[in-house]
Amino acid sequence: MNDFVSHSSSVGRLWVHLAFKVKYCHKIFSIPVIKRRCEQLLWEAINQLGIRCREVGIDDDHVHFVLDAGLYSLSYIVKKLKGYTAKKLLQEYPWLKRQYFWGSGLWNPSYYFDSLGQGIEEMTTYVKMQGKAHRNSTGLMRWLPMTGG
Repeated sequence: MNDFVSHSSSVGRLWVHLAFKVKYCHKIFSIPVIKRRCEQLLWEAINQLGIRCREVGIDDDHVHFVLDAGLYSLSYIVKKLKGYTAKKLLQEYPWLKRQYFWGSGLWNPSYYFDSLGQGIEEMTTYVKMQGKAHRNSTGLMRWLPMTGG
């Protein structure tokens, strides 16, 4: 697969699997309107960043991405994705903050990432299956923090 991108002084690709959890592991994405709106907001944030994303997958209490970080650091991308979605969701649905987060933020401060190399297709399929009946995990769920922090 030749999907390299040329920038002003560089050329390359940096495909990663990225995931982060809702604070306190609340299953807020089991609420269909919240899940749909969060996915819309994530795509808006991705488009604002101008990065390539092959898939966004949302399970009950976490989100996954297959994306090309391009010229950005992963911490910058995570900050932008979490910040944009949290601000918009908690403004649009203020009861979420009162009911689930007791005045704190939406997202757990941690995140998971792994470079994909040539395994992009397999991980895209895995991310696409989020929220559907599957549990053939690659060990990811052992890593993702199980408590808010």
